[in-house]
Amino acid sequence: MQLHILGSGGYHPSSKRHTLCSVIPEVGLILDAGTAFFRLDRFLDERPWNIFLTHAHLDHVIGLTYYWGLTQRRDVGPITVWGSENTLRAVKELLFSESLFPKMPPYHFVPISSHESFCINLEREGCDPMSVVPVPLSHPGGALGYRFDIAGRSIAYITDTTLEAASAYLKVIQNVDVLIHEAFYPGGYEEMAQRTGHVTIRQAAQVAQSAGAKRLIIVHVNPVIDFNQDQREGIAATFPEVIIASDNLVVEI
Repeated sequence: MQLHILGSGGYHPSSKRHTLCSVIPEVGLILDAGTAFFRLDRFLDERPWNIFLTHAHLDHVIGLTYYWGLTQRRDVGPITVWGSENTLRAVKELLFSESLFPKMPPYHFVPISSHESFCINLEREGCDPMSVVPVPLSHPGGALGYRFDIAGRSIAYITDTTLEAASAYLKVIQNVDVLIHEAFYPGGYEEMAQRTGHVTIRQAAQVAQSAGAKRLIIVHVNPVIDFNQDQREGIAATFPEVIIASDNLVVEI
């Protein structure tokens, strides 16, 4: 089973990174819908797909408007969009308001609440149901993180949030095989990270260590302040099994 990081950046795209979107094609799982959403063109098919949104900030949802381009030359199966009630309301009423976008795609929207675990029948041959546990994050406007258990593997997706919020989800993400965690700032920007609802790369390593995660993948990288070599080596000293994601990274889960 492979995780494809289609977009690894946050806030706005840059010459190096598009904003967040990842996919596990074998199970039809899509994480967020940033500007890298267009790269789903090589994966989408007639089977069902599930998109999990963390929140409604544009760098995480703008790609939902790309649906009509992605489906012009192929048939695409039903797409369910999961997120908090506030997130889905913002997407439907604001992102897809007539004054901003002319036609709503045929998404099926399903609201969820934090800590209410549930299972999804993936409707794919050979795939068992997927267990999902949403967890509350700390970010302006609110956000959700997720733990997914699929085919004997566990993945946690945590972005955007502060270090202080980790106490609310650490138990849920204990011992995950892969922790995908944001780090919008390098070390030394802890105060700025707290004020803007983010963490530093050092803090992300602390969370991975506390959770007992087997691997850490850093995403939502700042498009202006990237990590220098000292910071990359420093986080590896704290948590050796770390990857700072780049666009189109493929990871075996």
